[in-house]
Amino acid sequence: MLVFHNRNIPKGLKNYLSLIKFSHTIFAMPFAMVGFVSGTMLRGGTIDFKVLLLVVLCMVFARSAAMAFNRWLDKDIDSKNPRTIIREIPSGIIKADAALIFVMANCILFITCTWFINPLCFWLSPVALLIVLGYSYTKRFTVLCHLVLGLGLSLAPVGAYLAVTGSFALPPVLIGLSVLFWVAGFDIIYALQDESFDKENELYSIPVKFGRVNSMHLSKILHFISASLLSVSMALYFQPLSLGIIVMIGMVIFFSMLVYQHSIISPTDLNRVNQAFFTTNGIASVVFGSMFVLDVLM
Repeated sequence: MLVFHNRNIPKGLKNYLSLIKFSHTIFAMPFAMVGFVSGTMLRGGTIDFKVLLLVVLCMVFARSAAMAFNRWLDKDIDSKNPRTIIREIPSGIIKADAALIFVMANCILFITCTWFINPLCFWLSPVALLIVLGYSYTKRFTVLCHLVLGLGLSLAPVGAYLAVTGSFALPPVLIGLSVLFWVAGFDIIYALQDESFDKENELYSIPVKFGRVNSMHLSKILHFISASLLSVSMALYFQPLSLGIIVMIGMVIFFSMLVYQHSIISPTDLNRVNQAFFTTNGIASVVFGSMFVLDVLM
């Protein structure tokens, strides 16, 4: 059995994977697969592996561009924050100019991939990049930055569905909206740890505007909206895709992870913010996405 070790990754590649937090792709990729599989089944059920590969590449390139651009744009802010000063650009591991070149390369690769999918995806690709790159500016002027981040990730199920069908439909849009509110909710939780720093540096966020207690209440409301929208989208898909007990179990686990992440933090105890942010949401996304795909294909 081949065992993959972190030490086998070339140091330069490892630095760039760290720069873009490649492991965080786990949040959006399962929902892209939900969009791809649902579109495939509604179009006859034959999987186009070329389109599947292009969808995965688009996800990787768009997210890599967005994360690297965020790190490049925030380099001066990150150098002042004790929590982020160890990031690759402030610490000098990756040069700022090299990071910007990396951003441009990924943008070009993303647009190129959409060219080989269909005309609609190609013409919408600049809009997608504007959203995912534009998020990085929002903390400088609006508390709605969390929702813009969610909007960027919400493109995953919608874009994957468009790649297969070439048209919009209500269920994938509702799934996208569910992702939007889900991401915005857990990003508010993540932003709690920078509340003081953001205030001092005149940056915008929900915690800065409303404080910890109200921010946590708002996060719960957003997650309730997310769960409701996901439920509606699955109801619309229930008969056309012959969904059953498997996807329902996946939904229960997804909803349980939303509840759990709110149970392990409080306004006076943020020690498990990273667990709430990454572990629980990673499990929620992977389990739901996997069980949806399994249910549909079976």
